[in-house]
Amino acid sequence: MRTPIIAGNWKMHKTLPEAIEACRRLEEMVEDAKAEVVVCAPFTALSALKALGLNKIKLGAQNMHFAREGAFTGEVSPLMLRDVGMDYVIIGHSERREIFGETDEMVNSKTLAALDHGIDPIVCVGESLDQRKAGETEPLVKGQIQTAFDGIGAAEAVKVVVAYEPIWAIGTGETATAEQAQEVNAMIRATLAEIYDHETAEAIRIQYGGSVKPANITELMDKEDIDGALVGGASLKPEDFAAIVKY
Repeated sequence: MRTPIIAGNWKMHKTLPEAIEACRRLEEMVEDAKAEVVVCAPFTALSALKALGLNKIKLGAQNMHFAREGAFTGEVSPLMLRDVGMDYVIIGHSERREIFGETDEMVNSKTLAALDHGIDPIVCVGESLDQRKAGETEPLVKGQIQTAFDGIGAAEAVKVVVAYEPIWAIGTGETATAEQAQEVNAMIRATLAEIYDHETAEAIRIQYGGSVKPANITELMDKEDIDGALVGGASLKPEDFAAIVKY
């Protein structure tokens, strides 16, 4: 049985005092939640949030470099994230791919590095609206999965969380229907079964992300292959995020 995982991606929001206040409030609200709860905060807040000693909330970063250390000005390494006690790291978010030019191969390198340092990756995949209209969703997402998991054994693969995020539904207010999300998530699981085996594929958690909010979370989570959500804007308000967590 896969444990649902609801992760909040704060993106470039919240000062340090705001981040601390939000996590303290959220911790109280999700104390009895059945899902695993993750907050992916800006780098500047991670150490302070870890020091809060949160019990219900796990912490994640929004990105990292694949190198352990080196001359990479402005980057943060997996060693640094492990040093501040991160449980998760988001890898390959569409904003990283589109704005900063991250490739599938870079996503794979980062995924391998995260696993090597004991940090569980949340690997994002998804298509643009033009790609969906052109019927390219399946081959594109399948290729993203195949490259992301290249060189990763089954024992490590089950630690990876996959987040299907259709680019056209991120921050737009548009949401893939529960049926559309289920269709792609099921294809992702079938691809993982091809790479590994049925048992391994069934153990890997696959989220949906893209304008997730309290109003649509229950319908999404009712689907067989949707094991959680990667939540953007709605995760910034503890009340809204808690409502999603406790769907």
